[in-house]
Amino acid sequence: MSSSNPSAQRPAQILVVDDEPDLRTLYELTLLREGYRVEAAGSVSEAREHLDAGRFDAVITDMRLPDGLGMEILQRIQQEQRSERCVVMTAYGSAENAVEALKAGAFDYLTKPVDLKQFRTVVASAVQAQAAPARPVRQAEDSGSKLAAITSNAGIAALERLVGGSEPMRLVKSRIAKVARGMAPVLVRGESGTGKELAARAVHACSQRSDGPFVAVNCGAIPENLLEAEFFGARKGSYTGSSQDRDGYFQAARGGTLFLDEIGDLPLAMQSKLLRAIQERSVRPIGSTQEDAVDVRIVSATHKDLQAEVQAGRFRQDLFYRLNVIEIAVPALRERREDLPALCEALLARIARDAGMPIPALSAEVLQRLSQHPLHGNVRELENLLHRAVALSDGDVLHIDVSSPAAQLEPAGAPPATATQAPAEPQQPALPAARPAAAVPSDLQSYLDQQEREILVRALQESGFNRTAAAARLGLSLRQIRYRIARLGIATPGGDDPHGNGPDD
Repeated sequence: MSSSNPSAQRPAQILVVDDEPDLRTLYELTLLREGYRVEAAGSVSEAREHLDAGRFDAVITDMRLPDGLGMEILQRIQQEQRSERCVVMTAYGSAENAVEALKAGAFDYLTKPVDLKQFRTVVASAVQAQAAPARPVRQAEDSGSKLAAITSNAGIAALERLVGGSEPMRLVKSRIAKVARGMAPVLVRGESGTGKELAARAVHACSQRSDGPFVAVNCGAIPENLLEAEFFGARKGSYTGSSQDRDGYFQAARGGTLFLDEIGDLPLAMQSKLLRAIQERSVRPIGSTQEDAVDVRIVSATHKDLQAEVQAGRFRQDLFYRLNVIEIAVPALRERREDLPALCEALLARIARDAGMPIPALSAEVLQRLSQHPLHGNVRELENLLHRAVALSDGDVLHIDVSSPAAQLEPAGAPPATATQAPAEPQQPALPAARPAAAVPSDLQSYLDQQEREILVRALQESGFNRTAAAARLGLSLRQIRYRIARLGIATPGGDDPHGNGPDD
Protein backbone atom coordinates (compact mmCIF):
# COMPACT_ATOMS: atom_id res chain seq x y z
CA MET A 1 0.00 0.00 0.00
CA SER A 2 1.40 3.40 -0.99
CA SER A 3 2.40 5.96 1.61
CA SER A 4 1.49 8.98 -0.49
CA ASN A 5 -0.88 10.21 2.21
CA PRO A 6 0.73 13.35 3.69
CA SER A 7 -0.88 13.02 7.09
CA ALA A 8 1.14 11.03 9.60
CA GLN A 9 -1.66 10.93 12.21
CA ARG A 10 -4.63 9.73 10.20
CA PRO A 11 -5.44 8.74 6.64
CA ALA A 12 -6.79 11.57 4.53
CA GLN A 13 -10.54 11.35 3.94
CA ILE A 14 -11.87 11.70 0.41
CA LEU A 15 -15.48 12.09 -0.79
CA VAL A 16 -16.07 10.75 -4.31
CA VAL A 17 -19.25 11.85 -6.10
CA ASP A 18 -20.20 10.10 -9.38
CA ASP A 19 -23.49 8.67 -10.61
CA GLU A 20 -21.88 5.79 -12.54
CA PRO A 21 -21.41 2.83 -10.12
CA ASP A 22 -18.55 1.25 -12.08
CA LEU A 23 -16.54 4.46 -12.20
CA ARG A 24 -17.31 5.24 -8.58
CA THR A 25 -16.02 1.82 -7.56
CA LEU A 26 -12.90 2.28 -9.70
CA TYR A 27 -12.12 5.62 -8.05
CA GLU A 28 -12.74 4.16 -4.58
CA LEU A 29 -10.40 1.20 -5.14
CA THR A 30 -7.70 3.46 -6.60
CA LEU A 31 -7.79 5.77 -3.60
CA LEU A 32 -7.99 2.95 -1.05
CA ARG A 33 -4.80 1.47 -2.52
CA GLU A 34 -3.14 4.85 -1.92
CA GLY A 35 -4.00 4.64 1.78
CA TYR A 36 -6.92 7.10 1.87
CA ARG A 37 -10.26 6.66 3.61
CA VAL A 38 -13.01 6.97 1.01
CA GLU A 39 -16.73 7.69 1.12
CA ALA A 40 -18.87 7.69 -2.01
CA ALA A 41 -22.04 9.39 -3.21
CA GLY A 42 -24.07 9.06 -6.40
CA SER A 43 -25.93 12.38 -6.39
CA VAL A 44 -25.84 15.97 -5.13
CA SER A 45 -28.26 15.16 -2.30
CA GLU A 46 -26.14 12.22 -1.08
CA ALA A 47 -23.03 14.40 -1.24
CA ARG A 48 -24.77 17.03 0.92
CA GLU A 49 -25.60 14.36 3.52
CA HIS A 50 -21.95 13.30 3.68
CA LEU A 51 -20.82 16.92 4.00
CA ASP A 52 -23.34 17.50 6.80
CA ALA A 53 -22.04 14.42 8.62
CA GLY A 54 -18.36 15.30 8.66
CA ARG A 55 -15.27 16.90 7.19
CA PHE A 56 -13.10 15.71 4.34
CA ASP A 57 -9.65 16.55 3.04
CA ALA A 58 -10.80 16.56 -0.60
CA VAL A 59 -13.98 16.18 -2.63
CA ILE A 60 -13.88 14.72 -6.15
CA THR A 61 -17.13 15.26 -8.02
CA ASP A 62 -18.48 14.67 -11.49
CA MET A 63 -19.92 17.77 -13.17
CA ARG A 64 -23.22 16.22 -14.27
CA LEU A 65 -25.25 14.32 -11.67
CA PRO A 66 -28.84 13.00 -11.71
CA ASP A 67 -30.26 15.70 -9.42
CA GLY A 68 -28.01 18.65 -10.29
CA LEU A 69 -24.49 19.75 -11.06
CA GLY A 70 -21.22 19.20 -9.26
CA MET A 71 -20.92 23.01 -9.24
CA GLU A 72 -23.61 23.04 -6.52
CA ILE A 73 -21.32 21.01 -4.25
CA LEU A 74 -18.41 23.33 -5.01
CA GLN A 75 -20.54 26.41 -4.33
CA ARG A 76 -21.68 25.02 -1.00
CA ILE A 77 -18.07 24.37 0.06
CA GLN A 78 -17.17 27.93 -0.91
CA GLN A 79 -20.20 29.54 0.75
CA GLU A 80 -19.65 27.72 4.03
CA GLN A 81 -15.90 28.45 3.83
CA ARG A 82 -15.11 24.78 4.36
CA SER A 83 -11.54 23.55 4.12
CA GLU A 84 -12.12 20.77 1.56
CA ARG A 85 -10.31 21.08 -1.77
CA CYS A 86 -12.70 20.32 -4.61
CA VAL A 87 -11.66 18.57 -7.83
CA VAL A 88 -14.23 18.59 -10.65
CA MET A 89 -14.43 15.93 -13.38
CA THR A 90 -15.72 17.08 -16.77
CA ALA A 91 -16.53 15.28 -20.01
CA TYR A 92 -14.02 15.42 -22.86
CA GLY A 93 -14.34 18.65 -24.82
CA SER A 94 -16.19 20.53 -22.04
CA ALA A 95 -13.51 23.17 -21.68
CA GLU A 96 -16.00 25.85 -20.69
CA ASN A 97 -17.15 23.73 -17.71
CA ALA A 98 -13.60 23.30 -16.47
CA VAL A 99 -12.91 27.04 -16.76
CA GLU A 100 -16.18 27.84 -14.97
CA ALA A 101 -15.28 25.45 -12.13
CA LEU A 102 -11.79 26.89 -11.69
CA LYS A 103 -13.17 30.43 -11.59
CA ALA A 104 -15.70 29.30 -8.97
CA GLY A 105 -12.89 28.09 -6.71
CA ALA A 106 -12.20 24.47 -7.69
CA PHE A 107 -8.71 23.32 -6.80
CA ASP A 108 -8.30 21.46 -10.08
CA TYR A 109 -10.18 19.54 -12.76
CA LEU A 110 -9.95 16.18 -14.52
CA THR A 111 -11.16 15.34 -18.02
CA LYS A 112 -13.07 12.10 -18.59
CA PRO A 113 -12.11 9.40 -19.35
CA VAL A 114 -9.85 9.93 -16.34
CA ASP A 115 -6.26 8.71 -16.48
CA LEU A 116 -5.71 6.96 -13.13
CA LYS A 117 -2.09 8.08 -12.82
CA GLN A 118 -3.17 11.67 -13.29
CA PHE A 119 -6.10 11.05 -10.93
CA ARG A 120 -3.74 9.95 -8.15
CA THR A 121 -1.44 12.92 -8.74
CA VAL A 122 -4.24 15.50 -8.61
CA VAL A 123 -5.78 13.98 -5.47
CA ALA A 124 -2.37 13.92 -3.75
CA SER A 125 -1.84 17.59 -4.60
CA ALA A 126 -5.28 18.49 -3.23
CA VAL A 127 -4.67 16.61 0.02
CA GLN A 128 -1.23 18.16 0.48
CA ALA A 129 -2.66 21.63 -0.10
CA GLN A 130 -5.43 21.00 2.42
CA ALA A 131 -2.94 19.70 4.98
CA ALA A 132 -0.90 22.92 4.78
CA PRO A 133 -1.37 25.44 7.62
CA ALA A 134 -4.47 27.58 7.30
CA ARG A 135 -3.93 30.93 5.61
CA PRO A 136 -6.29 33.73 6.66
CA VAL A 137 -6.76 35.48 3.33
CA ARG A 138 -9.27 38.02 4.64
CA GLN A 139 -6.73 39.25 7.15
CA ALA A 140 -4.21 39.87 4.38
CA GLU A 141 -6.74 41.81 2.35
CA ASP A 142 -7.17 44.24 5.21
CA SER A 143 -3.47 44.97 5.55
CA GLY A 144 -0.62 44.49 3.15
CA SER A 145 1.74 44.03 6.10
CA LYS A 146 -0.05 40.79 7.04
CA LEU A 147 0.84 38.92 3.87
CA ALA A 148 3.08 36.79 6.07
CA ALA A 149 -0.09 35.17 7.38
CA ILE A 150 -0.85 33.92 3.87
CA THR A 151 2.39 32.67 2.44
CA SER A 152 5.53 30.71 3.19
CA ASN A 153 8.91 32.34 3.69
CA ALA A 154 9.67 31.85 0.00
CA GLY A 155 6.35 33.46 -0.88
CA ILE A 156 7.00 36.45 1.38
CA ALA A 157 10.43 36.98 -0.21
CA ALA A 158 8.93 36.79 -3.71
CA LEU A 159 6.21 39.31 -2.84
CA GLU A 160 8.80 41.66 -1.36
CA ARG A 161 10.61 41.67 -4.70
CA LEU A 162 7.50 43.36 -6.09
CA VAL A 163 8.63 46.68 -4.66
CA GLY A 164 5.96 49.21 -3.72
CA GLY A 165 3.30 49.86 -1.12
CA SER A 166 0.86 51.80 -3.29
CA GLU A 167 -2.76 50.73 -3.51
CA PRO A 168 -2.39 49.18 -7.02
CA MET A 169 0.59 47.09 -5.88
CA ARG A 170 -1.09 46.11 -2.63
CA LEU A 171 -4.02 44.76 -4.63
CA VAL A 172 -1.66 42.86 -6.96
CA LYS A 173 0.12 41.20 -4.03
CA SER A 174 -3.14 40.30 -2.32
CA ARG A 175 -4.48 38.75 -5.53
CA ILE A 176 -1.27 36.76 -6.05
CA ALA A 177 -1.52 35.36 -2.52
CA LYS A 178 -5.13 34.33 -3.17
CA VAL A 179 -4.81 32.72 -6.60
CA ALA A 180 -1.60 30.86 -5.73
CA ARG A 181 -3.54 28.34 -3.63
CA GLY A 182 -5.20 26.53 -6.54
CA MET A 183 -4.21 25.08 -9.88
CA ALA A 184 -6.16 27.48 -12.11
CA PRO A 185 -4.14 28.95 -15.01
CA VAL A 186 -3.12 32.57 -14.47
CA LEU A 187 -2.64 35.27 -17.11
CA VAL A 188 -0.39 38.16 -16.07
CA ARG A 189 -1.13 41.26 -18.13
CA GLY A 190 0.81 44.51 -18.28
CA GLU A 191 3.00 46.77 -20.37
CA SER A 192 6.61 45.89 -21.13
CA GLY A 193 8.92 46.57 -18.22
CA THR A 194 6.30 46.40 -15.47
CA GLY A 195 7.58 43.21 -13.82
CA LYS A 196 5.26 40.50 -15.13
CA GLU A 197 7.83 37.74 -14.59
CA LEU A 198 8.31 38.83 -10.97
CA ALA A 199 4.54 38.49 -10.49
CA ALA A 200 4.62 35.01 -12.07
CA ARG A 201 7.49 33.95 -9.82
CA ALA A 202 5.53 35.21 -6.81
CA VAL A 203 2.52 33.08 -7.81
CA HIS A 204 4.82 30.05 -7.91
CA ALA A 205 6.57 30.88 -4.64
CA CYS A 206 3.26 31.36 -2.78
CA SER A 207 1.81 28.06 -4.01
CA GLN A 208 2.20 24.52 -2.69
CA ARG A 209 4.39 23.94 -5.77
CA SER A 210 7.09 26.31 -4.52
CA ASP A 211 9.48 23.38 -3.94
CA GLY A 212 9.09 22.35 -7.58
CA PRO A 213 10.78 23.90 -10.62
CA PHE A 214 9.84 27.27 -12.12
CA VAL A 215 10.53 27.12 -15.86
CA ALA A 216 10.34 30.44 -17.72
CA VAL A 217 9.91 30.41 -21.50
CA ASN A 218 10.05 33.44 -23.83
CA CYS A 219 7.63 32.35 -26.54
CA GLY A 220 8.78 35.07 -28.93
CA ALA A 221 12.45 34.07 -28.81
CA ILE A 222 12.15 30.47 -30.07
CA PRO A 223 12.48 29.83 -33.82
CA GLU A 224 9.17 28.59 -35.18
CA ASN A 225 10.60 25.32 -36.52
CA LEU A 226 11.91 24.41 -33.02
CA LEU A 227 8.83 25.28 -30.99
CA GLU A 228 7.37 21.78 -30.77
CA ALA A 229 10.69 20.16 -29.77
CA GLU A 230 11.38 22.89 -27.18
CA PHE A 231 7.93 22.59 -25.59
CA PHE A 232 7.28 18.85 -25.79
CA GLY A 233 10.73 17.27 -26.15
CA ALA A 234 12.10 14.91 -28.81
CA ARG A 235 13.33 11.35 -29.13
CA LYS A 236 16.74 10.38 -30.41
CA GLY A 237 16.88 10.45 -34.21
CA SER A 238 13.54 12.22 -34.62
CA TYR A 239 15.19 15.02 -36.60
CA THR A 240 18.61 15.91 -37.99
CA GLY A 241 21.05 16.52 -35.15
CA SER A 242 18.90 14.79 -32.51
CA SER A 243 21.57 12.52 -31.01
CA GLN A 244 19.76 11.70 -27.76
CA ASP A 245 16.39 11.91 -26.04
CA ARG A 246 15.64 15.34 -24.64
CA ASP A 247 12.89 16.70 -22.44
CA GLY A 248 10.86 19.74 -23.33
CA TYR A 249 9.71 22.59 -21.12
CA PHE A 250 6.60 20.70 -20.00
CA GLN A 251 8.65 17.75 -18.75
CA ALA A 252 11.19 20.07 -17.11
CA ALA A 253 8.41 21.82 -15.16
CA ARG A 254 6.85 18.63 -13.72
CA GLY A 255 5.57 19.26 -10.23
CA GLY A 256 6.12 22.99 -10.63
CA THR A 257 5.12 25.98 -12.73
CA LEU A 258 5.57 26.62 -16.45
CA PHE A 259 5.73 30.36 -17.20
CA LEU A 260 4.91 31.23 -20.82
CA ASP A 261 6.12 34.80 -21.34
CA GLU A 262 4.87 36.77 -24.36
CA ILE A 263 2.28 34.10 -25.09
CA GLY A 264 0.75 36.38 -27.71
CA ASP A 265 3.77 35.82 -29.98
CA LEU A 266 3.07 32.08 -30.46
CA PRO A 267 2.11 31.13 -34.06
CA LEU A 268 -1.42 29.82 -34.55
CA ALA A 269 -0.22 26.31 -35.44
CA MET A 270 1.60 26.02 -32.12
CA GLN A 271 -1.34 27.50 -30.22
CA SER A 272 -3.53 24.50 -31.11
CA LYS A 273 -0.85 22.06 -29.89
CA LEU A 274 -0.39 24.02 -26.67
CA LEU A 275 -4.15 24.00 -26.08
CA ARG A 276 -4.28 20.21 -26.35
CA ALA A 277 -1.34 19.80 -23.98
CA ILE A 278 -3.03 22.01 -21.38
CA GLN A 279 -6.40 20.29 -21.73
CA GLU A 280 -5.12 16.71 -21.75
CA ARG A 281 -2.20 17.31 -19.37
CA SER A 282 -0.02 15.17 -21.54
CA VAL A 283 2.47 15.81 -24.33
CA ARG A 284 3.86 13.69 -27.13
CA PRO A 285 7.59 14.22 -27.79
CA ILE A 286 8.61 14.41 -31.43
CA GLY A 287 9.34 10.91 -32.71
CA SER A 288 7.41 9.17 -29.94
CA THR A 289 4.21 7.14 -30.22
CA GLN A 290 3.44 7.51 -26.52
CA GLU A 291 2.20 10.53 -24.60
CA ASP A 292 3.88 11.66 -21.39
CA ALA A 293 1.63 12.78 -18.54
CA VAL A 294 2.72 16.15 -17.19
CA ASP A 295 1.75 17.79 -13.92
CA VAL A 296 2.38 21.52 -14.34
CA ARG A 297 0.62 24.76 -13.50
CA ILE A 298 0.46 27.22 -16.38
CA VAL A 299 1.16 30.91 -15.79
CA SER A 300 1.37 33.08 -18.90
CA ALA A 301 2.07 36.75 -19.57
CA THR A 302 1.66 39.24 -22.38
CA HIS A 303 1.86 42.95 -23.10
CA LYS A 304 -0.68 42.55 -25.89
CA ASP A 305 -4.45 42.89 -25.75
CA LEU A 306 -5.27 39.22 -26.32
CA GLN A 307 -8.97 39.91 -26.77
CA ALA A 308 -8.11 42.21 -29.68
CA GLU A 309 -5.76 39.52 -31.02
CA VAL A 310 -8.62 37.02 -30.87
CA GLN A 311 -10.88 39.40 -32.78
CA ALA A 312 -8.16 39.88 -35.40
CA GLY A 313 -7.79 36.12 -35.82
CA ARG A 314 -4.20 36.03 -34.53
CA PHE A 315 -4.94 34.20 -31.28
CA ARG A 316 -7.21 31.22 -30.68
CA GLN A 317 -10.29 32.03 -28.66
CA ASP A 318 -10.39 28.63 -26.94
CA LEU A 319 -6.76 28.98 -25.84
CA PHE A 320 -7.45 32.51 -24.58
CA TYR A 321 -10.27 31.29 -22.34
CA ARG A 322 -8.17 28.37 -21.14
CA LEU A 323 -5.26 30.64 -20.15
CA ASN A 324 -7.31 33.56 -18.82
CA VAL A 325 -9.07 31.75 -15.98
CA ILE A 326 -7.56 34.22 -13.49
CA GLU A 327 -6.06 37.53 -14.57
CA ILE A 328 -3.48 39.61 -12.72
CA ALA A 329 -3.03 43.13 -14.11
CA VAL A 330 0.38 44.61 -13.22
CA PRO A 331 0.04 48.43 -13.19
CA ALA A 332 2.25 50.71 -15.26
CA LEU A 333 4.74 52.83 -13.34
CA ARG A 334 2.82 56.03 -14.19
CA GLU A 335 -0.14 54.59 -12.27
CA ARG A 336 1.88 54.18 -9.06
CA ARG A 337 4.34 57.05 -8.96
CA GLU A 338 4.24 57.05 -5.15
CA ASP A 339 6.37 53.89 -5.37
CA LEU A 340 9.24 55.73 -7.11
CA PRO A 341 11.31 56.40 -3.94
CA ALA A 342 11.15 52.74 -2.86
CA LEU A 343 11.85 51.51 -6.40
CA CYS A 344 14.85 53.82 -6.80
CA GLU A 345 16.21 52.71 -3.43
CA ALA A 346 15.87 49.01 -4.29
CA LEU A 347 17.31 49.42 -7.81
CA LEU A 348 20.25 51.53 -6.64
CA ALA A 349 21.03 48.99 -3.90
CA ARG A 350 21.17 46.21 -6.49
CA ILE A 351 23.22 48.26 -8.96
CA ALA A 352 25.69 49.23 -6.24
CA ARG A 353 25.94 45.64 -4.99
CA ASP A 354 26.68 44.35 -8.49
CA ALA A 355 29.28 47.08 -9.00
CA GLY A 356 30.86 46.59 -5.56
CA MET A 357 30.41 50.23 -4.56
CA PRO A 358 28.56 52.19 -1.84
CA ILE A 359 24.90 52.94 -2.48
CA PRO A 360 24.68 56.46 -3.96
CA ALA A 361 22.20 58.98 -2.64
CA LEU A 362 19.31 60.27 -4.71
CA SER A 363 18.34 63.86 -4.03
CA ALA A 364 14.77 65.07 -3.60
CA GLU A 365 15.21 67.24 -6.69
CA VAL A 366 16.10 64.23 -8.84
CA LEU A 367 13.14 62.27 -7.46
CA GLN A 368 10.90 65.17 -8.35
CA ARG A 369 12.21 65.22 -11.91
CA LEU A 370 11.75 61.45 -12.21
CA SER A 371 8.17 61.73 -10.98
CA GLN A 372 7.44 64.17 -13.83
CA HIS A 373 9.14 62.01 -16.46
CA PRO A 374 6.77 59.90 -18.66
CA LEU A 375 8.67 56.62 -18.02
CA HIS A 376 7.00 54.86 -20.95
CA GLY A 377 9.37 51.92 -20.41
CA ASN A 378 8.19 51.52 -16.80
CA VAL A 379 10.54 49.93 -14.25
CA ARG A 380 12.92 48.75 -16.99
CA GLU A 381 13.42 52.34 -18.21
CA LEU A 382 13.85 53.56 -14.64
CA GLU A 383 16.55 50.94 -14.07
CA ASN A 384 18.34 52.01 -17.26
CA LEU A 385 18.25 55.66 -16.16
CA LEU A 386 19.74 54.76 -12.78
CA HIS A 387 22.41 52.53 -14.36
CA ARG A 388 23.41 55.43 -16.61
CA ALA A 389 23.48 57.86 -13.68
CA VAL A 390 25.68 55.56 -11.57
CA ALA A 391 28.09 55.01 -14.47
CA LEU A 392 28.45 58.76 -15.14
CA SER A 393 28.39 59.92 -11.52
CA ASP A 394 31.47 61.73 -10.15
CA GLY A 395 30.50 61.79 -6.48
CA ASP A 396 28.19 60.19 -3.96
CA VAL A 397 25.10 62.10 -5.11
CA LEU A 398 23.45 61.15 -8.40
CA HIS A 399 22.41 63.66 -11.03
CA ILE A 400 20.10 62.30 -13.72
CA ASP A 401 19.57 63.88 -17.12
CA VAL A 402 16.07 62.70 -17.93
CA SER A 403 15.88 64.46 -21.28
CA SER A 404 18.55 62.67 -23.31
CA PRO A 405 17.92 59.11 -22.07
CA ALA A 406 14.19 59.56 -22.64
CA ALA A 407 14.74 60.30 -26.31
CA GLN A 408 16.93 57.22 -26.61
CA LEU A 409 14.89 54.79 -24.56
CA GLU A 410 11.34 55.64 -25.54
CA PRO A 411 11.41 54.18 -29.08
CA ALA A 412 12.57 50.81 -27.69
CA GLY A 413 9.78 50.77 -25.12
CA ALA A 414 7.13 52.18 -27.42
CA PRO A 415 6.31 49.24 -29.75
CA PRO A 416 4.78 47.03 -27.00
CA ALA A 417 2.46 49.88 -26.02
CA THR A 418 1.19 50.67 -29.51
CA ALA A 419 -1.84 48.49 -28.92
CA THR A 420 -3.16 50.93 -26.34
CA GLN A 421 -1.50 54.25 -27.21
CA ALA A 422 -1.95 56.62 -30.09
CA PRO A 423 0.52 55.73 -32.87
CA ALA A 424 1.82 59.27 -33.22
CA GLU A 425 2.99 59.51 -29.60
CA PRO A 426 6.06 57.23 -29.76
CA GLN A 427 7.31 59.12 -32.85
CA GLN A 428 7.36 62.54 -31.19
CA PRO A 429 10.82 62.26 -29.57
CA ALA A 430 12.37 61.09 -32.88
CA LEU A 431 10.95 64.02 -34.86
CA PRO A 432 10.87 67.00 -32.47
CA ALA A 433 11.46 69.76 -35.02
CA ALA A 434 10.56 68.32 -38.42
CA ARG A 435 6.87 67.79 -37.63
CA PRO A 436 5.75 69.88 -34.67
CA ALA A 437 2.11 69.51 -35.73
CA ALA A 438 1.71 66.80 -38.39
CA ALA A 439 -1.52 66.75 -40.32
CA VAL A 440 -3.93 63.89 -39.76
CA PRO A 441 -3.13 61.29 -42.47
CA SER A 442 -5.81 60.33 -44.96
CA ASP A 443 -4.63 56.69 -44.98
CA LEU A 444 -3.63 55.72 -41.43
CA GLN A 445 -2.29 52.25 -42.28
CA SER A 446 -0.02 53.57 -45.07
CA TYR A 447 1.23 56.29 -42.76
CA LEU A 448 2.03 53.80 -39.98
CA ASP A 449 3.71 51.43 -42.43
CA GLN A 450 5.91 54.28 -43.68
CA GLN A 451 6.91 55.25 -40.13
CA GLU A 452 7.72 51.62 -39.29
CA ARG A 453 9.68 51.21 -42.52
CA GLU A 454 11.81 54.30 -41.77
CA ILE A 455 12.60 53.07 -38.24
CA LEU A 456 13.49 49.57 -39.44
CA VAL A 457 15.70 50.86 -42.27
CA ARG A 458 17.52 53.22 -39.91
CA ALA A 459 18.06 50.45 -37.32
CA LEU A 460 19.31 48.06 -40.03
CA GLN A 461 21.68 50.66 -41.49
CA GLU A 462 23.13 51.54 -38.08
CA SER A 463 23.69 47.85 -37.29
CA GLY A 464 25.31 47.07 -40.64
CA PHE A 465 22.16 45.19 -41.72
CA ASN A 466 22.68 42.65 -38.95
CA ARG A 467 19.11 41.54 -38.27
CA THR A 468 19.87 40.10 -34.84
CA ALA A 469 21.45 43.33 -33.61
CA ALA A 470 18.69 45.48 -35.12
CA ALA A 471 15.99 43.30 -33.55
CA ALA A 472 17.63 43.50 -30.12
CA ARG A 473 17.85 47.29 -30.39
CA LEU A 474 14.15 47.56 -31.26
CA GLY A 475 13.02 45.07 -28.61
CA LEU A 476 11.91 42.51 -31.20
CA SER A 477 12.64 38.85 -31.69
CA LEU A 478 14.48 37.71 -34.82
CA ARG A 479 11.30 36.15 -36.14
CA GLN A 480 9.37 39.40 -35.60
CA ILE A 481 11.87 41.59 -37.45
CA ARG A 482 12.04 39.10 -40.34
CA TYR A 483 8.25 39.25 -40.62
CA ARG A 484 8.27 43.06 -40.66
CA ILE A 485 11.03 43.23 -43.26
CA ALA A 486 9.08 40.89 -45.53
CA ARG A 487 5.74 42.63 -44.96
CA LEU A 488 7.10 46.10 -45.64
CA GLY A 489 9.21 44.95 -48.63
CA ILE A 490 12.50 46.28 -47.28
CA ALA A 491 15.37 45.36 -49.62
CA THR A 492 18.78 44.63 -48.11
CA PRO A 493 22.23 45.00 -49.76
CA GLY A 494 24.27 42.15 -51.19
CA GLY A 495 21.43 40.73 -53.28
CA ASP A 496 19.24 39.74 -50.29
CA ASP A 497 15.55 39.56 -50.99
CA PRO A 498 12.93 41.37 -48.86
CA HIS A 499 11.62 38.17 -47.32
CA GLY A 500 13.96 37.80 -44.37
CA ASN A 501 16.60 35.61 -46.04
CA GLY A 502 19.55 37.93 -45.40
CA PRO A 503 22.32 37.60 -42.83
CA ASP A 504 21.33 37.44 -39.18
CA ASP A 505 24.73 37.73 -37.58
